[in-house]
Parts: sequence; structure tokens; C-alpha cells
Amino acid sequence: MKVKVISRNPIDYMRETKHDIHKLPRNYDPQLHPFDVPREYKRALNAVKLDNVFAKPFLGSLEGHTDSVQVMMKHPNSLSTVVTAAADGEVKVWNIATQKCVHTFQAHDSIVRSICSSSSGDHLFTIDSSAHIKQWKLNELITGGIEQEIDPDEYAEPVNTLIGSSVTMSLDHHRSRPLLISVGEKVELWEETRSEPLKTFQWGCDSTHVVKFNPVEVDVAASAGSDRGITLYDVRQVTPLRKVVMQMKSNSISWNPMEAYTFTVANEDYE
Repeated sequence: MKVKVISRNPIDYMRETKHDIHKLPRNYDPQLHPFDVPREYKRALNAVKLDNVFAKPFLGSLEGHTDSVQVMMKHPNSLSTVVTAAADGEVKVWNIATQKCVHTFQAHDSIVRSICSSSSGDHLFTIDSSAHIKQWKLNELITGGIEQEIDPDEYAEPVNTLIGSSVTMSLDHHRSRPLLISVGEKVELWEETRSEPLKTFQWGCDSTHVVKFNPVEVDVAASAGSDRGITLYDVRQVTPLRKVVMQMKSNSISWNPMEAYTFTVANEDYE
């Protein structure tokens, strides 16, 4: 009868004190780890890249909102102008060069869902949870870094107000024509000066939460709905063009500014 005994030295795997690092067995034979050197090089390269990425990227804080910021928009013609809207309905126009607020006005009484500007940048459009689309003056607020006095009463009231037939969740402006497209329970096409929508698009969806115009093919728009679908529209036609259903819901859409047939979708599958 044979009895085999396995024994280990406690010094090889036990810590002297609880503050020591756990000892792990490792075989340093290069034949067992042929990719050890490339792996260590890749780790060192990634560490250098991360150090460069996180090397003090924070430049400044634009403070002034009393509630959480919901949406933000950059001006189409001014590189130093950014517009933000908060959950309390307050909208602020910022100058990034001076890191100062140019103007503040109360656009709505509830959460601002979306903001967009006209193609020329002369007007700003805002929507809240209701069906009200408000148009505001924006061109004279662009100071270009030059301090000037602004009459707050002149910008206290909207230039025009459009009232839709349903709850509106997102809004976007045409790149060359005075047209607006809004989404919610319906997808509606508006003209800036008309109180009724020009067209209404529907394709079997309970609600749509985001819409974007194509910056190259300016008459094409894409929207994402609660049914996990992505729908393409042509504002010159009466019906939508095509619909693609994803496995999970999409939260945002961004068109490629150079290639008209390419767009990016932020999906709930973390990709």
C-alpha cells in the first residue's frame, strides 16, 4: 500500500502580517508565456495614453444655473457661444472665451426638453413637456467677446409661439429653410411663421423622443422611438422612408457632417 503526501511550505503562500500583499505563485518560464513582453508593452502604452488623456482636462466651470442642466447647444456660426437650458425652464447664453453668461431668460415653467437654433443663428427655439414651441431672439446676444448692455425686457417675451397637438420631446431645425421638425406622440413638420404643422408623419410608434436633420442631405431626418425603431424621413414626401427596429431602444442620434449616408446612434446596449 502506497500513501502519497502533498506538503507546502507556509512561507511560500502566507503573509507575515495582515498588511502584507498576498503572495501568488507564478511560473516565469518564457515557454509558458510567449506573449508576456508584448502584453507588458501594451499595458505601458495604455498607461501613457491614459496619463495624457487625464492630464488636467478641466478648464473652467460655467456657474449660474439653479437647477440641473438638461440640454446644451452650440451656436451654428459663433464658436464661442453656447446655449444651455435647465430643469426649471431657465435658458442661459454663454460666451466660452470669457466664461461669462451673456443673457438669462425664463423660457418655460417646466423642464426644457430640447433647444435648437435657426440656420442663420438669428433665433432660438425651445420646447418643454407641453406642446409649446417658443421662438426667441438670439442674433443680438452674440457679443463676440465684446461687452455690451442688453435690454432684458426686449428678450423677456418670445417672438412667436407654436402650439402642437401632442406632447413634444425633441426639436430640430432645417439647415437651409425655415422649417422645424418636432417629435413626441407624432412627428410634425412646422414652418416658423405658421401656427399649424405642414405635415404629420406616423409609423406605428407610441412616442418618439429624438429627431435630427441631416446636415448634408438637408431634407432627410432620422428619429428614434420607444418601440426601439429608427425611422428615416424626407420632408418633401408624405410618408416616412424606412424604419429599422433595433434590439434595444436608442437614446440619441448624430449625423456625420461630411457623409450624408452615415449616422451614429447611442443605444441602451452600452454601444
